[in-house]
Amino acid sequence: MRRRDAIYSVLFWLAAIHLAVAQSANNKTVVIRTANTSLVYKVDNDQVLRQCYYGKTIDDKDVAGIQLTTLEAYPAYGKAYVNEPAFRAVHADGNLTTELAFVSAETQAPDKNIALTRIRLRDRYYNLSVTLCFKAYQQQDIIEQWTEIVHEEKKDITLHNFMSSQLALRAPSYWLTSFYGNWASEMNMKEEQLTEGVKTIDSKLGVRTDQFAHACFLLGVDGPAAENSGTVIGGTLAWPGSWSLAFEVDPLKNLHILAGINPYASQYVLKPKELFKTPALLYTISHEGKGGITRKFHAWARTYGIYKGDRPRMTLLNNWEATYFDFDEKILKQIIGDAAGMGFDLFLLDDGWFGNKYPRNDDRAGLGDWDVNKKKLPNGLDSLLREADRQKIRFGIWVEPEMINPKSELYEKHPDWVITAPHRAVDVSRHQLILDLSNPRVQDYVYNVMDNLLTRNPGIAYLKWDCNRYVTNPGSSYLPADRQSHLWIQYTEGLFAVLKRMRQKYTDVRIMLCSGGGGRIDYGTLPYFDEYWISDNTDAFDRIFIQWGTTHFFPPMGLASHVSVVPNHITQRSVPLKFRFDVAMSAKLGMDLQPKDMSPDEKEFSRQAIQTYKDIRHIVQFGDLYRLLSPYEHKRTALMYVLPDRKEALVFSYLVKKEIYGNDQVLYLRGLDPAKMYTLKEVNKNPRYSRFSLLEGQKFTGEFLMTYGVRFALYDEFESVVFRAIAE
Repeated sequence: MRRRDAIYSVLFWLAAIHLAVAQSANNKTVVIRTANTSLVYKVDNDQVLRQCYYGKTIDDKDVAGIQLTTLEAYPAYGKAYVNEPAFRAVHADGNLTTELAFVSAETQAPDKNIALTRIRLRDRYYNLSVTLCFKAYQQQDIIEQWTEIVHEEKKDITLHNFMSSQLALRAPSYWLTSFYGNWASEMNMKEEQLTEGVKTIDSKLGVRTDQFAHACFLLGVDGPAAENSGTVIGGTLAWPGSWSLAFEVDPLKNLHILAGINPYASQYVLKPKELFKTPALLYTISHEGKGGITRKFHAWARTYGIYKGDRPRMTLLNNWEATYFDFDEKILKQIIGDAAGMGFDLFLLDDGWFGNKYPRNDDRAGLGDWDVNKKKLPNGLDSLLREADRQKIRFGIWVEPEMINPKSELYEKHPDWVITAPHRAVDVSRHQLILDLSNPRVQDYVYNVMDNLLTRNPGIAYLKWDCNRYVTNPGSSYLPADRQSHLWIQYTEGLFAVLKRMRQKYTDVRIMLCSGGGGRIDYGTLPYFDEYWISDNTDAFDRIFIQWGTTHFFPPMGLASHVSVVPNHITQRSVPLKFRFDVAMSAKLGMDLQPKDMSPDEKEFSRQAIQTYKDIRHIVQFGDLYRLLSPYEHKRTALMYVLPDRKEALVFSYLVKKEIYGNDQVLYLRGLDPAKMYTLKEVNKNPRYSRFSLLEGQKFTGEFLMTYGVRFALYDEFESVVFRAIAE
């Protein structure tokens, strides 16, 4: 057996599509399968569930040969376990320890692609059950795992650690890629080799929890994770609240990966018979490097992970950079007309349209008072909606319903509705506070605000749902004193309750997920949203890196990417208009740059670019992503999309640093049909010249394009070329 194949079969565990419980070599065995993997659990003679194998598919007849290991499936604090526990609780009688033993395993199949597997564990003495739950998506090889906890002890117990999962494995080395950043600098990537000890990546922010790091990881187990080869595990936690990812290499060189709600200051008092359900970890394994992880997640997301992932996403023009808070009806109608004239699908009215006693003229007032500002818009939203209808363009609007300004009528009426600690000074951020969604009355208020807005203005087709701060000074006037630590969990559950009600009634309204940029991007929230705003930074150069990291897990079809004026309030970098469009067109195109501020040539180029995007967006939004040249490794970067039937591909290539003699780095295309003949055609051309002219209209086989590659030089900083490969 080759070394790499041996490494493929190291002691991983994940989960599955098909379950079988059988007796093998005196040990109960649970075999779980996806289309391309087998996961094997075995129960030892002491009834402890062990992770024994995860790798390429193994036939049933060979499962008996898999050896028992010492790797616990869900280790609890107590007895001899001294590593980071997946579970820790204080029982009703004060006992600090838990011992979990295997009870049963069962499966259900809600449809042909999904199997729900439940493995029940129970404490050896106390009436406490912990059920490991797996929803396995066969065709996509994605595993969704969570834990359910319930007890029937005489009194409450206190949960201290309650992770969604533990993945355990043994390999020659472990190379972790994590994702970090800050406002306007999201989803940067860093790879490091793990050594003995614990590496923890977490967020304690409660709300907008992805501001400084994202709950995603890639793990190379046969060396640093490569793009197109090698074994890589990828995972992301479906939870917008505080989270934790812990990677512990123990003295025996085993790696334990714990993922779930951050236990910091989050102990949970669980009543008898109350069910506690953790969020899910989504994960998969690829033997085709990081690219395989990406394509599995994108395919899964288009069906399960983002709202209505089968419908094309719209282009839009936003007024924000044109007006900020300073506008009136006349100005907005002019922008609506400009948007329609440029060919956009939708006009988005951003912040500043609401508040009367405390008008929203800046970010210091008005949040919470969602009535239309009569001075700016004396005829209400209806006049703007009629104008949008006349111009044959859809209308969208910005909201931030989870937030409140102290300078608002809502705060005057309900100061007890905000998250804040008693006996402490109120701690505002961006001049605002967070409404306490652990409170059902607040949940009703937030829902009713959105319901009234959409009911009174049925022409609204789109919401931009923002969330511009995280939790400080945590405290809830709704929760009792001994349940204050529940805030971190019950806020998120309250948010989900509101979003669920919204989607039950408003099934066709498009909603963008925004949180001061990418502060809330996760698969717990995205199923309610059509698209997401990954960063307030729209600088095209920076966006290459931001979008590069983001699309490792999250689909380009929902990644809103806008063309903006340069320089702007975030960047002083001056980037050509074509380059800005080419970067934005590699995701979901929008624009903040205003047509009234363009020259006639710029306006005509932009109008054509928007139409071009409409012609090719089906490839970007529904194609498989292949990364060709990384901006972390090269002065030239490139990526491409290929439709599943391999009849069309779209390639984006950018030069991010000038080279005196030009950069003719070869683009080796991927994902094509080797036998098909493809015609190359440049799109969104530079009106003055083309670097692609020698290849325009040329025909090559997919095999040739993937083996010999595509060769053309780029010379100037921020030059870019986009071209299609169309099969005959």
